[in-house]
Amino acid sequence: MKIIGQILIAIIALEHLYFLWLEMFAWETKGKDVFKMLPQNLFKPTKVLAANQGLYNGFLAAGLIWPLFITNDLWSFYISVFFLSCVSIAGIYGALTASKRIFIVQALPAIITLVLIHFR
Repeated sequence: MKIIGQILIAIIALEHLYFLWLEMFAWETKGKDVFKMLPQNLFKPTKVLAANQGLYNGFLAAGLIWPLFITNDLWSFYISVFFLSCVSIAGIYGALTASKRIFIVQALPAIITLVLIHFR
C-alpha cells in the first residue's frame, strides 16, 4: 500500500509540475487551449498573475516530491499529509471560486491519496 501511495503522490507532483510549466512558461500559447473559458485578450495582461500561480504550484510539487526521499516513514507520512492537504484545500477553493472541474483534477486525487496513505 505504501508503494501505491508513493506512486499517487508522484503523479500528483507531476501534475503540479505541469501546472507550473503551463502557467509560468506557456500561458499565452498552451494556456489558451487549456483555459478556453477565458477571453483570448486576457492572457497577455494576466501573464504575471499566472506565473505567480505557477510558482505556487511548483512549491506544491516540491513539497510532494520531498517525502519520496525521506527514509523515516513517519516523517515522510507527516510531510505527505501536509502537502496533500494543501493541494486538497487549494482544489476545493478553486472549485468553489473558479471551476468545478478543479475539484476533479486537483482536489479529488489528493483526497483519495490522503485516505489511501492512512492505510499503510
